[in-house]
Amino acid sequence: MHHLARTALADGRHSAPVTDWAGRIGWVIGLALFVALVYWLMREGWKWRATLQGDLPALPEPPAEPGEPQLTFTGRYHGSTTAGQWLDRIVAHGLGTRSRVELTLTEQGLDVVRPGAADFFVPAGRLRGARLDKGIAGKVLTEGGLLIVTWEHGDRLLDSGFRSDRSAEHPRWVEAIDALATAPTPSTTGTIPKKGAE
Repeated sequence: MHHLARTALADGRHSAPVTDWAGRIGWVIGLALFVALVYWLMREGWKWRATLQGDLPALPEPPAEPGEPQLTFTGRYHGSTTAGQWLDRIVAHGLGTRSRVELTLTEQGLDVVRPGAADFFVPAGRLRGARLDKGIAGKVLTEGGLLIVTWEHGDRLLDSGFRSDRSAEHPRWVEAIDALATAPTPSTTGTIPKKGAE
């Protein structure tokens, strides 16, 4: 009798892992399906947002003669948003792709080189200013950890967020970009009429 009880108990112990594995496999499959669904929804949302931003023109390319570099840095590009709306991400033309970045400021504008993603150029006449901030496109860093550059593209004002590998450089960039953004351009300076001319 005791022998039969021990045998039944041993059989129970051997069969328990089978039941546990079945439950675990079901749980893993359910989790995988949930992750796949979330990924699919995010991808569809990204495509929908890109469609809504279809009116955004192609990104400017750098001029043949960009001029002497005033400032350069390497770091990360954290994304672009509608100016003043740090969660309204711009994804058209690859602007939503985070990447490494090599940033160069010249008198012609801001050259943004992104290994593995689309490069772009912001002409000096399109720069509207810069500031230090802590968040853009859902990415939050320490206070002042991001260099935010505001620029005009098409009929929109955009904010693009960058972080230098040496964030102590950021204030110099703010000053330089603000100076370039407010500098008079040939189209706005005009000429002083000669005396007596109408």
